[in-house]
Amino acid sequence: MSEVLEVRGLCRSFNQAGVTIEVLRGVDLHVAKGEIVALLGPSGSGKSTLLQAVGLLEGGFQGSIRIAGEEAASLRDAGRTRLRRESLGFVYQFHHLLPDFSAEENVVIPQLIRGTAREEARMRAASLLGALGLAQRLTHRPSQLSGGEQQRVAVARALANRPVLVLADEPTGNLDEHTADIVFAEFLKLVRDEGSAALVATHNQRIAAKMDRVLRLHEGHLKPDSITA
Repeated sequence: MSEVLEVRGLCRSFNQAGVTIEVLRGVDLHVAKGEIVALLGPSGSGKSTLLQAVGLLEGGFQGSIRIAGEEAASLRDAGRTRLRRESLGFVYQFHHLLPDFSAEENVVIPQLIRGTAREEARMRAASLLGALGLAQRLTHRPSQLSGGEQQRVAVARALANRPVLVLADEPTGNLDEHTADIVFAEFLKLVRDEGSAALVATHNQRIAAKMDRVLRLHEGHLKPDSITA
């Protein structure tokens, strides 16, 4: 399988009150096409920092990041925006849906931004939301949906533009255990059905064990981990 993500020697440090804190210390990482990888570690270990780097959401990093074969670290803002739009999808712990738009519209909008025709975007949104059990909720706004339903819409939105890589940061961390299990199972199935790869940050070993491979971030370094469900 070809790699959709290749990270080499990624470093990130912060200066707080004159003290340098090294969060990432030469991280190497690869994710193959169609692979779902868990990024395990406690709060504060740097999982979100690593995802922000891979997602091209902020600067200040050193090292190489290749997404779908394209070197991203040296791109200007416009190039990074294009690569995010064309190749990446994002799911966060909090859904961050647009409150004044329906579930369907929340999934349509990123497609329109990319240039997809409106009717095609609506059909794609309805298909994704239907696959997540929301066929009867297309016209509902986020305030009319449960927490689990809102996160399902966020998952559909992340996959709307057929990204090669989905980045998920504690995607079920704001849900109760039962709902989290259901939503995450649906997330895994949809990502696999769509043929995307995923890098999923979590502190939950039970959820991590459901993925193809588990990496643990510890003291700024990544290492393989072996856990059981």
